[in-house]
Amino acid sequence: MRVLVVEDEPDLRRLLEQALREEGYAVDVAEDGKTGLYKATTWDYDAVVLDLMLPGMNGWDVLSRLRAAAKPVPVLILTARDGLTDRIRGLDTGADDYLVKPFALAELHARLRALIRRSAGQASARIEIDGVVIDTAARTVVRRTAEGADEIVHLTAREYSLVEMLALRRGQVVTRTDLYAHLFDEEEDSFSNLLDVHVSNIRKKLGKDFIQTRRGYGYVVE
Repeated sequence: MRVLVVEDEPDLRRLLEQALREEGYAVDVAEDGKTGLYKATTWDYDAVVLDLMLPGMNGWDVLSRLRAAAKPVPVLILTARDGLTDRIRGLDTGADDYLVKPFALAELHARLRALIRRSAGQASARIEIDGVVIDTAARTVVRRTAEGADEIVHLTAREYSLVEMLALRRGQVVTRTDLYAHLFDEEEDSFSNLLDVHVSNIRKKLGKDFIQTRRGYGYVVE
């Protein structure tokens, strides 16, 4: 999953970028409002973490213009502004959630998981597909063996993100372009064969039919 962090404070921006990468997200960053708006309207993100007090263009304007551009990406406001009127204004302007600084990283991660899950129309954190259970809260994958036992499947962070993305879009063919757009950040080469490598590895771990190829289109989990 790909997240955009719009934050002007350098230390916090680096902290957020590192923490989200460790959770398996592809992360892009912006240090001012105008750059954040440009990136948010140019690429497709699974979530945006947005500060309000930004140079160049404040977070209110970024959010307002993002919604005017009909971008449905979930937005989590992360700010030191803790007044009730600020919270109401943020939610009414189009934010999906509001978290006040200082904050716990565990809560930020949980809120992002919930936003991404709800935006895909998935109410539960657990998705079961043909004996495979994906837990988006624990970020784990468990496979039921032929003997009826549950076996933890060890995936890399990128492999897990690919499985989660396809599971959240169960029954839908996801194009290679969309997969690259959501799994890799702006610094990575979208013309590499990394996607094919990840799909091949997942099939070895979850079965060759877990991810199905639609020639000329992309991949699907059914």
